[in-house]
Amino acid sequence: MPTRRTFLKGLGGGAFVAGLPAPVAAAAAGRPLKVVATTGMIADAARRIGGNLVEVKALMGPGVDPHSYRQTRTDIVATAKADLVFWNGLYLEAQMEDVLAELARRVPVVALAEAVPAGRRIAHDDYADRFDPHVWMDPGLWRIVADAARDALSAVKPDGADAFAANTNAFLAELDRLDAYSSRVLSTVPEAARVLVTAHDAFNYFGRAYGFEVVGIQGISTESEAGLNRMTELVDLIVERRIATVFVESSVSDRLVRALVEGAAAAGWNVRIGGELYSDAMGAVGTYEGTYVGMIDHNVTVIADGLGGNVPARGMSGRLSAGS
Repeated sequence: MPTRRTFLKGLGGGAFVAGLPAPVAAAAAGRPLKVVATTGMIADAARRIGGNLVEVKALMGPGVDPHSYRQTRTDIVATAKADLVFWNGLYLEAQMEDVLAELARRVPVVALAEAVPAGRRIAHDDYADRFDPHVWMDPGLWRIVADAARDALSAVKPDGADAFAANTNAFLAELDRLDAYSSRVLSTVPEAARVLVTAHDAFNYFGRAYGFEVVGIQGISTESEAGLNRMTELVDLIVERRIATVFVESSVSDRLVRALVEGAAAAGWNVRIGGELYSDAMGAVGTYEGTYVGMIDHNVTVIADGLGGNVPARGMSGRLSAGS
C-alpha cells in the first residue's frame, strides 16, 4: 500500500514525518500509540507527553553511547511495527540515519532536536552546517523538543491532542522549575572554578546556559580520537589553572579521564574525579536518574558539589542529593 510523505509544520528544517497508510492511522485511534524512541531522553519526553495514550520503547538503555550505536535486528522489528518513531537527530545517531530515512517511507519518523532553531544551536567545530546534538543539556531548549513531540503525537493521534497539550504544559512547568533550580545551585560555584572537564564535549549547551567553560577530552562525538598532543594540552591546562576536579561520564569509558589525573599527578598537581555525570544516556530504568529531570538534577548536584558550590541537602525533587 503506498504511503504519502508530509512535513509537520513547526518542527524545523531537518525534522520530518512520513504519513501512515489510512488503515494504520485509523487503527491507532482506538488504542495507545506504539512509539519507539532512540535515546532514553527522547523516550522520557514521549512518555511524559503521551501519558497513558502511548506505549514507548527506547532502543538505547543506560550506559549506551548513541554516537556509535548500530541498530539490532530487534530494533528493526520494533521500529517497523511502530506508529511513530522519535529520534534526536543533529547527527547524534549517526550510524542509524540511513535506516531511519528508509523507515520514513512507511512510518512517521521525527527528529525532535531538529525543532531547535538553527540560531539557538551550537555549531560543530569540525564540520560546516552541522551542529552539536546535545541540546538536552539545556532545559530551556528541551522545552522546544517537548513542543515538537506534542505536535507529532497530535498529528498521528488527533483524538489525544487535548491530553497531549495538558501533559506538555505540566512537563514544561517542571522544566522551568528544573532550570531555575539549576541556575540557583550552579551560581554558588566560585567563578574561577567554573571549568567543567569531562570525557567528551557533551556539555556545551549546559555551559552556555549556566556560565561554565566546558573542556572535553574528545570532541562532540565519542568517535573522535584524543591524541597525545590533546592529552598533553589538557594536562597543562589543568596544572596551570589549578583545576581541582574532573568528571567521568556514564556512557563513555573513564580511561582518558583517569589518564588526565595521572598526567597531572606526574606534573605535581593533584586533581580528583568529582563523580559520574549522565551525558548521552540517563540512569537506570525505574530510578529518579532514569528520567530527564532526574538526570539533569543529578548532574547539577554532582557538578556544583565537585567544583565547590553550595549543594542543598535535598535536590529539586526533595530527594537526598548525591553529595549527602
